[in-house]
Amino acid sequence: MKLSVFWLVLILIIARFQLHADPVVTNIRVAQRPGTTLVDITYDLSTTNIEEVDLSVSVSTNGGSSYDLPATNFTGLHVISTGTSANNVIVWNMGADWTNQFSTNVWFRIIATDRSLMALIPPGSFSMGDALDGDAGALPVHTVYVSAFYMDRYDVTKALWDSVYQWAITNGYSFNNPGSGKAANHPVQTVSWYDAVKWCNARSEKEGRVPAYYTDAGLSARYRTGQVAPYVNWSSGYRLPTEAEWEKAARGGLSGKRFPWGDTITHSQANYYSYSDYAYDISPTRGYHPSYNDGVTPYTSPVGSFAANGYGLYDMAGNVWQWCWDWYGSYANVSQSDPRGASPGSYRVIRGGGWGNGARVVPDGGPLQLLAGLQVLQYWVPLRPALRSAVTEQQQRQAKQTDECRWNGAERSVTGTHQGCGAIG
Repeated sequence: MKLSVFWLVLILIIARFQLHADPVVTNIRVAQRPGTTLVDITYDLSTTNIEEVDLSVSVSTNGGSSYDLPATNFTGLHVISTGTSANNVIVWNMGADWTNQFSTNVWFRIIATDRSLMALIPPGSFSMGDALDGDAGALPVHTVYVSAFYMDRYDVTKALWDSVYQWAITNGYSFNNPGSGKAANHPVQTVSWYDAVKWCNARSEKEGRVPAYYTDAGLSARYRTGQVAPYVNWSSGYRLPTEAEWEKAARGGLSGKRFPWGDTITHSQANYYSYSDYAYDISPTRGYHPSYNDGVTPYTSPVGSFAANGYGLYDMAGNVWQWCWDWYGSYANVSQSDPRGASPGSYRVIRGGGWGNGARVVPDGGPLQLLAGLQVLQYWVPLRPALRSAVTEQQQRQAKQTDECRWNGAERSVTGTHQGCGAIG
């Protein structure tokens, strides 16, 4: 893409963001349905030029000192709204999350998120791998079903990384590397797999959400320090995508194509190193991308500099490699449903290619391997968080509004009397 065109796109994106107003939650009220374990959480919502809003609910049993009750059984967390709506209801199945408990000091917190900066990857099957170049790492081609999930539309920027990182290091987290980035709106890079995973947890906790990664099988000790192979709560918080999720998302709904957009590539479509060796590399400019080769490595580009794929995801080919959850290993020779990679090993999967890679390693076809603890410069590895569609998160711009209320009533899992609660935040 020519530089002049990029600036036009950037101006349009900025203008679009300026028209948005963060979703605002107010006037929370809570009441348990008599004779049941169902709790109605009623709230008002105000949005401006936002079509979709996702909500997450955190529960505190100690007067708001911490919101760490592992409550996940909520319905009504996704709202289609472009204005102001009152008396919206989220239903909590308290009996499934907090059985036979009693408290007079329960608080609730609702976080509203502008969903426009994450893309919903629909459920369905696709052909994983390819036989285009005879790459053994991309074979055998096999059918994989992937459940619906959300993925950040953009690579994590250096600005977003820094925001979470600074919070994390003052809240019990430690990292091997602070991360690098050419500019605030460029992708963060030189981040190890372990640091990427811990950062996902920190981002979840910073926003008052239940994190995904733990150091114990009981999912009670949150992963914040060291280098371990964590246990995963797949239905909570930010996390790295599995390789199957990544490839389905990268293909953008296409099948059998070399790239997320088709079978040929040029510098107008991605930030990569163009060679004349490959017939499908038809770029009129060769070598590093001329718009980003300023003589100072890395030659990364701002996130979103090129057209999105069919699912609305940017930079799924080129710019920087992206970490996946999976251990590196051979593909299965059978159909699979939501696979999560090989048995434990020594290497984690990276996908997508980077600004210094040729067109053959930029496609969707096969993975490369990288030691999870490394931040090696030649890979410039960043991350792109994903999450299950039942969980509500967002990326890049922190467009969210939090409101809290206290539940002032004797509470049991079956019956109880509850006074009303109002917004305090």
